[in-house]
Amino acid sequence: MLISVCYFFLRRILPLAIWRWRSPDVKELEIAVLRHELAILRRQTKRPAMTAVDRLFLAAASRVLPRSNWRSFIITPDTLLGWHRRLVAKRWTYGRRVGRPPKSRELRDLVRRLARENPRWGYQRIVGELKGLGVTIAATTVRTWLRAAGLGPAGRRPGMTWREFIRAHQQSVLAVDFFTVETIWLQRLYVLFFIELGSRRVHLAGCSAHPSSDWVTQQARQLTWTWAERKEPIRFLIRDRDQKFAAGFDEVFRSDDIEVIRTPFRAPQANGVAERFVRTIRSECLDWLLILDQDHLERVLRVFIDHYNVHRPHRALGLIPPEPPQPTPPPWCGGHIQRRDRLGGVIHEYAIAV
Repeated sequence: MLISVCYFFLRRILPLAIWRWRSPDVKELEIAVLRHELAILRRQTKRPAMTAVDRLFLAAASRVLPRSNWRSFIITPDTLLGWHRRLVAKRWTYGRRVGRPPKSRELRDLVRRLARENPRWGYQRIVGELKGLGVTIAATTVRTWLRAAGLGPAGRRPGMTWREFIRAHQQSVLAVDFFTVETIWLQRLYVLFFIELGSRRVHLAGCSAHPSSDWVTQQARQLTWTWAERKEPIRFLIRDRDQKFAAGFDEVFRSDDIEVIRTPFRAPQANGVAERFVRTIRSECLDWLLILDQDHLERVLRVFIDHYNVHRPHRALGLIPPEPPQPTPPPWCGGHIQRRDRLGGVIHEYAIAV
């Protein structure tokens, strides 16, 4: 037992003594052994994982050791030089960006919006418009952004779409269309109406069982006679390609400097406002009544169009009618509400009782 204890302490003390009084030859031998063991480890390990501290230590040690001794490192000299260059670059990195400040995404979106909404504007014109808004930007930057968005220079961008045209001129656009009604005797009646796209005001032109081109032209002429006192003149008329709209019909409007625009073939959405009115009058009125004859239909149409223009709220107008009553009634404060039945109760209108 005593011998074992002595052997244990001897094994611990002897290496310390050798390390203290060992000769340079012993050190060289130890270095050679360590290098050989390192070569063995390199054959067994593909690529050791390095932490940031490992890179920092090895890069600093490479600046102290001679280049001839770099073979003792487990990484290549190019890797050591790359680490050192990155450390030097981080030392000279400033806290703020040098050069022009980056442009915001909102400004880029605004430039693209101006280019889309104004296809005839060039780069300098867009720069000038932005300058009026207090924004300074180079024309080359505008060109780069527009090219990246697939928008070329002026003259090569797509023109105004049909939807944009309608929104820009809706206060001066009139639409015309037909719809049919079947009586209880299976007689088909044709209803001709006009609707203003800006105000959604409907004009009933008339109804007939045999609408000839002459009849349609006469209804158009009677309508134009009522426009003498209009504040906003009509500039465009949208119609489909129905054969009942003959050349005389178009000439009536051209004589008043109104341009007639025909919709494309099989494109009911091109006259969507008129089509929407047809759906409204069917779902809210005609689908709930039995029409006897032409006189009965005319009375029903006059009542519903009066309700449509004066009382019925429209989503496109902010839930107000095309012709709101004047003066505007006071807000309801809890009093009695009176109901008015029209067309035998098919339509209900509500007002504050006085």
